[in-house]
Amino acid sequence: MSEHTSLPRSPFCSHLRSKRYYFLDAPALEEADLLDGSAHCWCARTATTLGPDRETVDPEDCRRDRDCFEA
Repeated sequence: MSEHTSLPRSPFCSHLRSKRYYFLDAPALEEADLLDGSAHCWCARTATTLGPDRETVDPEDCRRDRDCFEA
């Protein structure tokens, strides 16, 4: 019988994107996992730096307490 290991859950919205996002091999657990020197990120739902709620997209804000958050 094999032991099932699950990956830790990211605290960030699943639609949060950055250049670094495309090089991750596990869920982003810290802001540094997503942000490079430019600190530029965007929402995959809107394809802009504003989320569906028209608020700024960044790892600090794209978390569970935001209305548009999706795990």
